[in-house]
Amino acid sequence: MSRKVVRASKFRHVFGQGVKADQCYDDIRISQMTWDSNFCSVNPKFVAMIVDASGGGAFLVLPLNKTGRIDMSQPTVCGHTGPVLDIEFCPHNDNIIASGSEDCSVMIWEIPEGGLVTPLNDPVVKLEGHSKRVGILSWHPTAHNVLMSAGCDNVVILWNVACGEAMVRIDSVHPDLIYSACWNRDGSQILTSCKDKTIRVLDPRKGTVIAEKEKTHEGSRPVKAVFVSEGKILSTGFSRMSERQVALWDPKSFGEPLTLQELDTSSGVLLPFFDPDTGVVYLCGKGDSSIRYFEVTDEAPYVHYLSMYSSKESQKGMGYMPKRGLEVNKCEIARFYKLHERKCEPIVMTVPRKSDLFQEDLYPDTMGPEPSVEANEWFEGKEGQPILISLKDGFATTTKSKEFKVHKSLLKTTSAAMGHQHGNTGEVHALQKEVKTLKETVEELTKRVSELESKN
Repeated sequence: MSRKVVRASKFRHVFGQGVKADQCYDDIRISQMTWDSNFCSVNPKFVAMIVDASGGGAFLVLPLNKTGRIDMSQPTVCGHTGPVLDIEFCPHNDNIIASGSEDCSVMIWEIPEGGLVTPLNDPVVKLEGHSKRVGILSWHPTAHNVLMSAGCDNVVILWNVACGEAMVRIDSVHPDLIYSACWNRDGSQILTSCKDKTIRVLDPRKGTVIAEKEKTHEGSRPVKAVFVSEGKILSTGFSRMSERQVALWDPKSFGEPLTLQELDTSSGVLLPFFDPDTGVVYLCGKGDSSIRYFEVTDEAPYVHYLSMYSSKESQKGMGYMPKRGLEVNKCEIARFYKLHERKCEPIVMTVPRKSDLFQEDLYPDTMGPEPSVEANEWFEGKEGQPILISLKDGFATTTKSKEFKVHKSLLKTTSAAMGHQHGNTGEVHALQKEVKTLKETVEELTKRVSELESKN
């Protein structure tokens, strides 16, 4: 008699747990927009959520430690004239966030240290190039100041944020609405899913199709796709009978999926979050009250079900904390920020371990906040591999000076592009002050001349 052997995995007992009520962010009116983006972005400093706003679009940015009830008068980022559809923090500078909106524009914002004190109306850069609403944003993982945006005009644009220019415009590839767009680990390829039921791997600089697969999921509901380990692709979608599916593909031989599993008959779109360090993928359904997680390996059936976190409340959106923001001494391997109708609740995924010591097998070196290549170099063809950091000493690995350098260079290049002034931020301010003084002197002299003329 054959006995079924349980597959050995260190992530088999991962469990999810919502934090205590006083560690949630309460009294926030989360956006009611029917759009399949995350509605939330988070990093080790801030959590940002798209909120309801009358007369335009707004999102809230809070320091991570500002938990509890959020005052109604809390300042928001409110420069868009239409509802905000997607937000994403820059991976190389925790104070920079991008937002895409129904007003067809993308805006880059700088959040001051400690959070907002007054409403933020003026973006650092405004990127205009889409003719319809912008619903997808994704920062390049290794190149500094490179941002991808996808709009309802079926166009993907790659921006050099430093000079506010659209460098690559991919407008002849997608015949219909783009459902998802993301980078691979080193940013050398783009993966998109489209309403025509096709997923495509694109060369980002040339805008050409490297590989594509038609009818990945038979259903007509949105398909989402992400790169997983070894260049493989994980997609979520629906069958012809409206059952939710998850599939794994190898772009080298796109014929048949490596695996295709049917999950349930819920109608919410599954948002996939992949952790390249552990090989675990988390599927969060919009409108669901659960998070399923699977381990992706190179042995059949490739996508192995681990477990499910369930709660009573359904989720409006989900934020995913980068690895460098986790508490490694508690064996935390992922943290989600679940949006309810009126609050945001952090959910912690933990591997149960008895020891408090650093667990090297759970935390291999992970992506750090330092970019490996500048925007102009990347657009010229230079590839940049991720610069990895160790989490052994926690988030202390990112020094303040490093962050300040990145922060200054963004402002410097932006000022240079917008005001044609070179040099660092301090010099720009000094020049502006000088110009102001000269203007005042000219005004005074003009006044005196007109007085003398009237006397004569």
